Amino acid sequence: MPMPAADIEALIKAAIPDAVVEIEALVDDGDHYRATVTSASFAGKLRVVQHKMVYEALGGRMGGELHALQLSTAVPN
Repeated sequence: MPMPAADIEALIKAAIPDAVVEIEALVDDGDHYRATVTSASFAGKLRVVQHKMVYEALGGRMGGELHALQLSTAVPN
């Protein structure tokens, strides 16, 4: 079952309240997205830890409702 981009954004913002989330559909199937997540909470953390924070926010939906998420994380300037 596809997952709407708005649901992905809501889950990320619920777990990382200061996050600025930009989501783009890679394919029009509700399963393949590109997300850019910017948050001050990423400061000083390795990229792998930043990505883990985002994937944890999705609560196990990766590989099920959400097939693919191309992820980019950043700290605000």
